[in-house]
Amino acid sequence: QVQLVESGGGLVQPGGSLRLSCAASGNIFSINAMAWYRQAPGKERELVASSTTSRTTSYADSVKGRFTISRDNAKNTAYLQMNSLKPEDTAVYYCNANIKRYVFGGLSDDDYWGQGTQVTVSS
Repeated sequence: QVQLVESGGGLVQPGGSLRLSCAASGNIFSINAMAWYRQAPGKERELVASSTTSRTTSYADSVKGRFTISRDNAKNTAYLQMNSLKPEDTAVYYCNANIKRYVFGGLSDDDYWGQGTQVTVSS
């Protein structure tokens, strides 16, 4: 089986920074795309940032210039560096990964989610 474990959330003042980590472990052949989503109370989950297999990155307009997604393939880990945080960034942040794993007879691409980590931006 495959697991995604997020860490790095917490309480930060407006203008501050946080770095989220997402470590994948288990039955992994390779990791395709990785992404960060967030969900604020009463709102739908939204895509914040993504990184494809070719390392092409994309960002939601609301976080461009402030957030940076990166990956360490050797550690099967993705990061989200969040700078200049605003109260509207408050949400539960989820890691998502499309992972190629071993199955009987070959390989399979499947999506996985982490358990989420709370980010609160408040003075």
